[in-house]
Amino acid sequence: MTDAATLHERLFTIDTHIDTPTARLIRDGWDFAAAHDFTADGSQCDLPRMQAGGLDALVLAIYTGQAARTPEGFALMHEQAVRIFERTHEVIKQNAARCGLALTAADARGLKQEGRRAFFLSIENSYPLGRDAGHVAKFHQLGMRMLGLTHMLNNDIADSSTDPRGPEWGGLSPLGREVVAECNRRGVVVDASHASDAALRDLLKVSRRPVILSHSGCRAVCDHPRNIGDDLLRALAAQGGVIQINALPIAVVPTKDDGRAAAYGAMLLRLADKVPTPEVKAWASGEWDRLEKAYPNPAVTMDDYVRHIEHAVAVAGIDHVGLGCDFDGGGGFPGLNSVADYPNLTAALLARGWTEPALAKLWGGNSLRLLI
Repeated sequence: MTDAATLHERLFTIDTHIDTPTARLIRDGWDFAAAHDFTADGSQCDLPRMQAGGLDALVLAIYTGQAARTPEGFALMHEQAVRIFERTHEVIKQNAARCGLALTAADARGLKQEGRRAFFLSIENSYPLGRDAGHVAKFHQLGMRMLGLTHMLNNDIADSSTDPRGPEWGGLSPLGREVVAECNRRGVVVDASHASDAALRDLLKVSRRPVILSHSGCRAVCDHPRNIGDDLLRALAAQGGVIQINALPIAVVPTKDDGRAAAYGAMLLRLADKVPTPEVKAWASGEWDRLEKAYPNPAVTMDDYVRHIEHAVAVAGIDHVGLGCDFDGGGGFPGLNSVADYPNLTAALLARGWTEPALAKLWGGNSLRLLI
């Protein structure tokens, strides 16, 4: 029987959404080259654990929070995004013997051949673009090869799936269509995780290139607004796109209405008209931590997670499913709680009869097809 760890050495393996740049790399003294322990500091990714998990590549998400949609708010978060890009580049260069920046799929495969880990860069939430589609070019120059339309609130690009006020644009905004066209022109993959169903439908109509859901789940398995239904899964596949299955517990298993959504919604609405000053960001971070303690994650098993993978494969086809666990951003559960744990997932799939060609597509082939 094939050993999962051995198989990982043969396959090209990539996770398309991890929040380590914002969650860890910008912290003073946090060493990406050292082995960390989730039970000690809550972190889920570093170079030693990537090696232990047989992981060849990651899409590192540069995430910025969202607040007032004003020139001052846009400028502050634009500057923060640039700083996180710069810090991420520094970390990659400091560890050049062990990893490198990937701008294309060929770059990533070449780094694997050299025995180094590959890092693509993305933006999660287009809020730092403000109202200027020209900023796509600036971030592309900084290495961005994937752009997420929204996060938990609507922005000037598109509607979010979780804004408590409901839709603002009915999908993509006019500016959002410009941004998509600019991404298509520059070879940036557009990411619709967090976006509303209507925004994804619009995106599938206007994008000239296949699109990605970098960390999403299946609504038929767990009825969460961030997950997508079977009709959209089929449409995504028909357009050539890929869904990367998320390990965020509340999007993996159904949960009762315990007030979580209302509590987070109230917090988001308090932020919606504030300038994201250091004081405001500190309050938001503290409030987020308080809510996470007040509303603990539901229990999730590997079988629960695999159920999303296999449902997506059944609906969209094996050529349109991959993995995006959202580590360092809330994703993970016992047995799959850091990048070192990926062989546990492969072992579970092997036990269910998955073949090496199918695993090769799931673990990297489908994603790399988009990251040209």
